[in-house]
Amino acid sequence: MDHQFLDGYRETDLGKVREKMKAQSLGSLIVSDLSVIRWLSGFSGSSARLLVTPERFVLFTDFRYREQAAKEVGLAETVIASDGFAQEVVSGSYPLGSAVGIQSDSMTWDEAQRLCGRLGPLIAAVPLVSFFDDLRMVKNRIELMHLQRAASISEQVLEMILPLICPQVSELDIAAEITYQHKKLGAEKDSFDPIVTSGARAAMPHAKPTAEHFRPGELIVIDMGCVWEGYASDQTRTVALGRVSPEDRAIYRIVAEAQQLGLTIARCGMSAAELDGTVRGYIDRRGYGEAFGHSLGHGVGIDVHEEPRISSKNCRLLVENMVFTIEPGIYLPGRLGVRIEDTVVLRSDGAQPFQRFTKKLLEL
Repeated sequence: MDHQFLDGYRETDLGKVREKMKAQSLGSLIVSDLSVIRWLSGFSGSSARLLVTPERFVLFTDFRYREQAAKEVGLAETVIASDGFAQEVVSGSYPLGSAVGIQSDSMTWDEAQRLCGRLGPLIAAVPLVSFFDDLRMVKNRIELMHLQRAASISEQVLEMILPLICPQVSELDIAAEITYQHKKLGAEKDSFDPIVTSGARAAMPHAKPTAEHFRPGELIVIDMGCVWEGYASDQTRTVALGRVSPEDRAIYRIVAEAQQLGLTIARCGMSAAELDGTVRGYIDRRGYGEAFGHSLGHGVGIDVHEEPRISSKNCRLLVENMVFTIEPGIYLPGRLGVRIEDTVVLRSDGAQPFQRFTKKLLEL
């Protein structure tokens, strides 16, 4: 049922794509980014191209995905390519117009060269970068339902794995359990490799889990997410094994307060840079500005990292139904790391987190 409802939204999005094509004088558009292909057509396979013209909407895939495409794709015509996408798309069967947009940020040089070689002298290839970003940032009702479901699954898994943390298990053990439980609860996959890291290793924001066992008195950063119906979740909680030092608790409290500040002040019409700067300033005034080196957040949708980027360099204004993370952190090399992250949907009255899991420091 969701697929049928979502096709209605996809038809609206397709109309917006065509309007943007017209505004940029594009006669046709070849889509090579698999995330965009899933967003616009529903197809989840690993081999595909989309052709969009004012009259035609065509998915090209190969024989392996014949049955899958028939089940997943409602709006687009489906063509099973037998001799490469470039040849099929530029076959003379489809009106391409005088200018064809190609995603230069997701198409290989080799494919672009082959495609351009087949276009002929009367058709220009127009390289496009981030063409779909503004169209994908604002989520519709079904997308928000899928994002909430993905977040709920990850929260269930977090509740399951915390009781398992003890000196007898390793970071890798917990990371593997996260992946297993995500799939057991119906998720397609992890939205990224789980980050489970403790003690001094947690000072690396994207540290890989190791075979090291957990030690009493250390903080543990757990960053995880899954994919439900193509849409991702992303959440981070920092917990402790046993009691930690007063200084560690004080640093945790600063991050928790900064994260709550971000949730409280986020509003429609605010720029991403303003949101980042306000939360960053809070941490800086408490003496840890240099220990917070990454951006405050990022958009979440079919990709776990997409627009809008919540950073000091992004002056884009935030609007209703954008979905993004708020995840400040403090990282002290050789000592510890703390990060707290929620994914939020921006409503007319402020940010609404998908996550409900406590942000009180748990000392397991």
